[in-house]
Parts: sequence; C-alpha cells; structure tokens
Amino acid sequence: MLNPRYYRHTKIIATLGPATESPEMLEQLIAAGVDVLRLNMAHASREWVLDIICRIRIASTKLDRHVAVMMDIKGPEIRTGEVEGLIDIKKGEQLEFCTSEDQRPPSDTLRVQVNYKGLPSEVEVGQIVLVDSGLLRLGVMDKGDTYIRCQILTDGKLGSRRHINLPGVHVNLPSLTEKDKNDLAAGVEAGIDLVALSFVREASDVDELRMFLNEMGSSARIVSKIEEQAGVRNMAEIVKASDAIMVARGDLGIEIDYHQLPLVQTQLVKACQAEGKPVIIATHLLESMVSSPMPTRAEISDISNAVREQADAVMLSGETTTGEYPLEAVEVFKNIIRSIEPSVDYDLNSTIILREPKAKMLRSAATLAQDLGQSGIIVFTRSGFLAHVLGALRPRGVPIFAFTDREDVFRQMLLPWGVEPFYMEFSDDPEKTIKDAIAYLKRREWCAEGMWLVVITNVLAGEQVIDSMQLRQVT
Repeated sequence: MLNPRYYRHTKIIATLGPATESPEMLEQLIAAGVDVLRLNMAHASREWVLDIICRIRIASTKLDRHVAVMMDIKGPEIRTGEVEGLIDIKKGEQLEFCTSEDQRPPSDTLRVQVNYKGLPSEVEVGQIVLVDSGLLRLGVMDKGDTYIRCQILTDGKLGSRRHINLPGVHVNLPSLTEKDKNDLAAGVEAGIDLVALSFVREASDVDELRMFLNEMGSSARIVSKIEEQAGVRNMAEIVKASDAIMVARGDLGIEIDYHQLPLVQTQLVKACQAEGKPVIIATHLLESMVSSPMPTRAEISDISNAVREQADAVMLSGETTTGEYPLEAVEVFKNIIRSIEPSVDYDLNSTIILREPKAKMLRSAATLAQDLGQSGIIVFTRSGFLAHVLGALRPRGVPIFAFTDREDVFRQMLLPWGVEPFYMEFSDDPEKTIKDAIAYLKRREWCAEGMWLVVITNVLAGEQVIDSMQLRQVT
C-alpha cells in the first residue's frame, strides 16, 4: 500500500539456502518485502531448482505477492581438488598445483590437484596466486606442463575445492560450462526470470548466454557479474550487452587492489545509470549478521552508500542462505533504505542517454510527477522498456506503476529501481485499459481519491496510434 510519506525505491534480493528454503521461511521472506530470490547454483542440483521454484510460486500465490527468481550460474572457476581435512600451510614453504595429467613421481613437496588443465600455460613465474577468497597468497616459482610450483607467502589452512584467483590473468575458460547449461535447462523449465552470469570478461560472454537462452525459448534477462579485471576494463561494452549488472564484490575485491573497490563500484553504478540498466550491489553487505542479530556500523554505512549512489538493488548472500538471522537482515535493509532514500537529492538522472523520442517523453513525465507531489506514473508495456527507462530516470518519491499482460515481463520488472509492476489483461480500448488500471490501484490502496497520476499510453488519432502523456485525477 502507498504510504503518503514514503515509498521504497531500492529493491531487495535474498539468496536461498538451508536457512530460508522451507515453505514457511519462503513465505516470511516474501511477506517481509524481498523482491528477488537468488538461486546460487555453485552446489545446487536440477532437482533442487525444480522443487524450490515450485515452492516459491506457491508461496507467492498464497500471499498474493510475487517475486522474481534469479538463477546465478557457477561459471568458469578454477578450484583446488579434494584434500583430507584442513592442511596447515606455512609461509616460506612450497606447494604445487597439479593437473589431473601429472605423472611425476611422488615428492616431499605438498601437491594439490586443480580442476583446470590449462593452468600451467596461463601463469608466469612471479605471478601471484590467491586461494580461498584471497586468504592464502602464493607466488609462482616454477612450472611445467602439468604443474606450477609456488612459494607460500602467508600462513593459513587449505581445504577442499577452494577457489583460485589469478589477478590480471585472462583465463581461457569457456563462459558457459556444461554444468551451467544443465542448470539453465532446469531453470528455463521451471520458469526463471533472471540469469546472473559469473566472471563476465567481455560482451561476447553475454552474447553467448543470450543465444543459448534464445535457443531454449527463454526470455530471461541477463545480469552480468563483474568480478575480475577484464570485466572492469570492458565494463562499457558489457553494460551495453547486458540487461543488468551485478557488482560482485567478493571476487572483485580479490582481483583488484582492495582500496580501488569503492571507486570501481561507483564507476559501474554510473555506467549502468548512463545506459539505463539496473545495477545490483552484492556481497558482504551484512556479513556480520550471518551470526549476529545486529549489523556493524561499517555495514550500515556501506548499505547507505549503495542507496545514496542509487543502485537499483542490494543483495544478501550468506546472510540468508546459512545465516542465523535472515529475516532480521531483510529488516535491516528496509530500515536503512527507509532512512537514507528521503535524504537523496531529487534531481533526475542527468547522465542517462535517451535515444528514442518516447524515452525523452518519459523524462517529462518524471518531472511532472515529481512537481505534482504525492503522484505516481502509470505505464503500459509488453516489453518492460518504458518501466526500465522510468526507473533509470530515478524520480524520487514517485511510484512507477507498470502494467503488463505478460507474466515474464511482470516478474522481470521487479528488479528496476522504483518500479511496482502489475499483471493485468489489456483491453482493445485504450481508455478502458486506463480506467481498469486506476480502478485496480484504488482497489489495492496504491492510490486514493484526489491523487494525480501521470499516464503514458497510446491513443487513436483517426487511424494513427500516437504516444501520449496524460494527467488523470483519481475519482
């Protein structure tokens, strides 16, 4: 329901896991206000995907509040193999990463397998290798056809299947693995709305995924995760090729100098706003709340900064997969957003490039709605284009009521900033469609008598259909 003093623009994404995948917890998450539910496919199966999406849809229908489902595919990763327990490694000692083809005789040097046969050809002597989110730091001393020998630069513990980062190295791994394709097939069957593509290095990675989705008949929108140096270098072309961007700060903070991360985040947000593409800020926003009922002061400031930068969405990962306080984490998000959003300047996004005349008309609609105060904008769309442009314009305090007669577009519009989508059949008579929409909003208490609404619609002028901007008062 529309609060006359406040309307939340910033969307909330929560990742599902053992702490939140039960029907009861799904209902509570959805009722709490989560807009998008993320499925992390790093360790998920086809059966889990089919089951969990069915549960999500049942919970949404029961509550009459729908959410989008985003499948986050694993992508090309280099990982260590299985080891027994946790191995203590000491600074100054040596460790070898070996491919499965390594046939050398046993050695006193600790050897650990890796899942990528091309590793020795990708690195050079002197290269830094980071393991387990950068907790372990090694330097390459020597290499052969089937191994690299490293000197350990930091003390630590090495476990099984730990992620390996090679900062600055362009790894020749495919953008879509066989696991990704199998996961996507299950997701398409179950009706996913968004696909998050991991380790995007260039625009062609996005194009490959889009072609794969098209071949399967899926209209799912692509969220490109920027989490390595190549993705940062090529951000402009990746933003243009993608439907949305995720600033995946976990791996990104390892791949680049950590003190550059806030600057890169800002660059990515601005690049998305210029192209009118949604941007998600992810990873470690409330990491302490995995085990604590309250956030740290630094986390509060971090989330506040994302809201001030006007990111479209903020995301929870471990906080809602295995965390002890998943619902509390969602409430923290909502409370911070509620406090910070009203403090942001009311200037519209001046950096967005509006290439179509209809998009330029939307800027006038956003300005008018803001000037009216306690207003809203109604758009009718079958592609989501109008809603995405309006969201990208960032009209503060103005709900964007986006009506569509396509279910897939309806759920995809749950991601952009400020957009409140509704699924409704359209009439052949544009006037009836407008009246039906206003009656729907009034019935659901999104608007009240006397409120002014800016309506973007088509009208008939003789035999010609023209775009129009109308001002309607709720009666």
